[in-house]
Amino acid sequence: MPWLVRDAHVVASLEIADTPTARRVGLLGRDGIEGALLIQPARSVHTMRMRFAIDVAHLDRDLTVISITRMSPWRLGRWRAKAHAVLESEAGCLRAWGVDVGDQLEIRE
Repeated sequence: MPWLVRDAHVVASLEIADTPTARRVGLLGRDGIEGALLIQPARSVHTMRMRFAIDVAHLDRDLTVISITRMSPWRLGRWRAKAHAVLESEAGCLRAWGVDVGDQLEIRE
């Protein structure tokens, strides 16, 4: 299982959506998520038909956090030109994990 790492510390378990089908489905149909979902490539997301609010972190090619926002269900997210991937988690998780703009994230197996 992949893990999301910040400052050499594991912050969460990680699912990776890197196929067209997995990116399209994302978190739809779920009541929550343990850990986080990395969608790549992606520059924006939406929460149409979602059942819960999420934290969204836009990441550049090096997995550096370039923006963080909280999205309620039934919203369209902003498109970020410099984003290469999007990290989604339940609302409040990114703050609880200490993830902030400028942080360098890693994926570890």
